[in-house]
Amino acid sequence: MGGVENGVTLERPRVLIVGGGFGGLYAARAFRHSAARVTVVDRENHHLFQPLLYQAATATLAPTDITAPIRWLLRRQENTEVLMAEVERIDVARRVAVADGGALTIPYDYLILAAGARHSYFGHPDWETAAPGLKSIEDAIRIRQRVLLAFERAEKAARDDERRRLLTFIIVGGGPTGVEMAGMLPTIARDTLSGDFRRIDTRRARVVLVEGGPRLLAAYPDDLSEAARRSLEALGVEVRLDTRVTHVARGVVEAGGERLEAATIIWAAGNEASPLGASLGVPLDRVGRVIVNADLSIPGHPEVFVVGDQAAMTSRGKPVPGVAPAAIQSGPVAAANVKRLIAGKPTRPFRYLDKGDLATIGRYKAVARFGRLHVSGALAWWLWLFIHIMYLAGFRNRASVLVEWGYAFFTYQRGSRLIATRDRPGAAAHGV
Repeated sequence: MGGVENGVTLERPRVLIVGGGFGGLYAARAFRHSAARVTVVDRENHHLFQPLLYQAATATLAPTDITAPIRWLLRRQENTEVLMAEVERIDVARRVAVADGGALTIPYDYLILAAGARHSYFGHPDWETAAPGLKSIEDAIRIRQRVLLAFERAEKAARDDERRRLLTFIIVGGGPTGVEMAGMLPTIARDTLSGDFRRIDTRRARVVLVEGGPRLLAAYPDDLSEAARRSLEALGVEVRLDTRVTHVARGVVEAGGERLEAATIIWAAGNEASPLGASLGVPLDRVGRVIVNADLSIPGHPEVFVVGDQAAMTSRGKPVPGVAPAAIQSGPVAAANVKRLIAGKPTRPFRYLDKGDLATIGRYKAVARFGRLHVSGALAWWLWLFIHIMYLAGFRNRASVLVEWGYAFFTYQRGSRLIATRDRPGAAAHGV
């Protein structure tokens, strides 16, 4: 597995990284000066900056602004190859990953699993067709299309009730994604599109945010949750707290005993880990995350590490939140532990550094927590803007996003309002 034994040079150790998100990308970068042979596998060819995904879904940014090819990001690492393939399972006994329906098997000496998570419908997978979630760039394009088509079809509607239905948007889930989506939609309707249509007043669009718990942003302190609620209501969003969704169908949400009709329904209510973790044969938590050891390895297999949203991690006795900074920090730690194993050294535990939480609600509206410091309003919005641009992968993306945001901020316009599917009989399959 690499090194020198009795004067004989052994083959370099093979490190397989499954997933090109934050955890996988930052783990791969940590091997840049290593002697290991690294293979990064992802079913997509791009890395996605997921915290800004909702901005692509609301036509604020183009999909290319928040994505970068994985090959390009790792192009200077001569010891690293990138494969576009879908891994279906891990055979830990044989130390291989099985991909592309069994047509491809990838051997490894060390594995870092970073396959992430997707939205959960809490036992109702049939709801996904009516209420898409937001986890991939394809999801963002699909939601953007539904939102823009709703306005286009409202312009043609002959009846007032149909027009109201088309101009109603329901977001299920009051976490960061739901809050950010709910805050952006009124801005689009009020500022961006208001002068573009002749038969409808886009400012009359109705946005409803449904949350099953007693407050928004449940992971945030109470004062910031309340600040987020007030900011959304100031934008005209109807916030429904303690309202559990009992049924979702095409154009309909039943919640809190009420039937809500809307052409566009967006799901932001929960996450579940990639099912790939189940193939490891180790304990999982209730949302399918792999319960890892302190050093991020799995029980019984010290050569296998799980990071990011796919891992149920603890640090100093406390659970680690499923946020981007946790993936960014855990990836390099797993890589460092692999390198220590290769060198014959003991591994080290993962220590999570909580850098705070940020959520934007609209123009000059955001909430932020940095330890005991709680900030809301314009200052939090500028902090959110600066931090997200700095974390974008690749200078081209930073420059592009800065230009796009600057243009949108001063002109109230959006840079990517393309509808890829024409409004034709069969287009109803796309959800409007």
